[in-house]
Amino acid sequence: MKVRRRARITALQVLFEVDTARHAPEFALNQRLEEEPLPEAGAEFSRTLLQGTLAHQSALDGIIQRIAPEWPIEQMAPVDRNILRLAAYEILFEEDTPPKVAINEAVELAKIFGSDSSSRFVNGVLGTLLNQRAAILAALNAAAPTRPSSQEEVTALSAPDAQQSGGEPRR
Repeated sequence: MKVRRRARITALQVLFEVDTARHAPEFALNQRLEEEPLPEAGAEFSRTLLQGTLAHQSALDGIIQRIAPEWPIEQMAPVDRNILRLAAYEILFEEDTPPKVAINEAVELAKIFGSDSSSRFVNGVLGTLLNQRAAILAALNAAAPTRPSSQEEVTALSAPDAQQSGGEPRR
């Protein structure tokens, strides 16, 4: 298995642990890296994904909720929720990862860790996110200079341009 996929798996496992058991992120990451060591570049990528996802979690949750309003974020399966957070972070903030690669990787993670329908759900939500990426990034950039509260940021990201496009899941 390639290093970046292993790094994503590690980040996902830690996000899941932080989300469900409320463990300290850095402690959980260090434990995972002790159990399943990664090359330095992989460990750094995993750390970047983890820290970035957690730093932007409130905004990411707002974006995901706007795209999939029929699935309240707190009622989603924890695995699906954290795969979506991780991939949304990567699509919106990680310039080194092509968005379609982030979607494909998220779908693969959903196949490995999620339920039978997780991969289709993840693919559909992230396909919609990709279609709305420009509007979402514009809203993020517009909100950035004033350092809004989490609620203001979510409201800005939930503007009409960021509404669900519907349709079939895309890959």
